[in-house]
Amino acid sequence: MKELLLIGLGGGAGSVLRYLVSRATARAGTLAFPVATLAVNVLGCFLTGVLVGALLRAGWMGAPQKALLVTGFCGGFTTFSAFSLESVQLYTAGSYAMLAVYVAASVVAGFASVLAGMALTSP
Repeated sequence: MKELLLIGLGGGAGSVLRYLVSRATARAGTLAFPVATLAVNVLGCFLTGVLVGALLRAGWMGAPQKALLVTGFCGGFTTFSAFSLESVQLYTAGSYAMLAVYVAASVVAGFASVLAGMALTSP
């Protein structure tokens, strides 16, 4: 139960920050390119790497810290950070074939799933 509360707390904070970054980026100008989403995804991935590295180096990477900061905050800020972390873990484990399949399947299936969902619900 404690882990779920930590994930919820971190996720709420990450979601609010994502909204604020999106609003700030939207004020900078209207572009056809999704700058806000790209910024949040790249920043979220960088922050995930910084948090995981710092927590591991300090010996603080326990379940509560990971739940609050990585799964909760970074997950609420961007789920792309979880995908990227898992990809890095496959890379560092030397599972290159599995990494290639995972990345390709995630991108292609994600794209196709959004299209399918929109096709099912479009007027």
